[in-house]
Amino acid sequence: MTIFITAYDRSPDGGKGLARDTRVRWALEEVGQAYEVRPVSMRAMKEPAHLALHPFGQIPTYEEGDLALFETGAIVFHIAEQRAGLLPEDANARARAITWMFAALNTVEPPILELANARLLEGDKPWSRERIPLVAERVRNRLDPLSARLGNAEWLDGAFSAGDLLMVSVLLRLKPSGLLGEFPKLAAYVARGEARPAYQRAFAAQLAANTGSKPPAG
Repeated sequence: MTIFITAYDRSPDGGKGLARDTRVRWALEEVGQAYEVRPVSMRAMKEPAHLALHPFGQIPTYEEGDLALFETGAIVFHIAEQRAGLLPEDANARARAITWMFAALNTVEPPILELANARLLEGDKPWSRERIPLVAERVRNRLDPLSARLGNAEWLDGAFSAGDLLMVSVLLRLKPSGLLGEFPKLAAYVARGEARPAYQRAFAAQLAANTGSKPPAG
């Protein structure tokens, strides 16, 4: 059964891997699942056909037969539950991996998004010079314990899991800010995620969709 996901027809980041469809592409690549992409324009995202899939008019969405999903975390969780490769078989390890999925999206990502919005959308405001350092400190308050928990381990809890996939995806948003460089262990952790062949295929596909180039074979 063919899986369809939606993505921007032209991503705001120009295909640098920050759009959330990259996370879904990565998950599908990790489990070896073929999929097709339906590009959606900003205008089409607010029209009835897309709103039937995503009530908030965003991307990505996921369709498999009669099943339609939205929200990246829910989609990645579904992929991880249905196909081997992203969640451990051991029940306790599986529960911990799911915990890290929630931590990535609910605890770590919100201040990172706040910082990105403060820099991109509010950078010209007269109060931004005072606000941005405050928001950056909130990000550091999340990264410090995360770095301590990771320590010298390769991944957050044993083998690579959907928890790592989402956490790396979230941390990638920090690259433009330079904050990630303050935490060498997390920077190396993100680099390991980016080096995974499945991530490279997902990134190349998203970049190709935005530049008109062909992703590398394999």
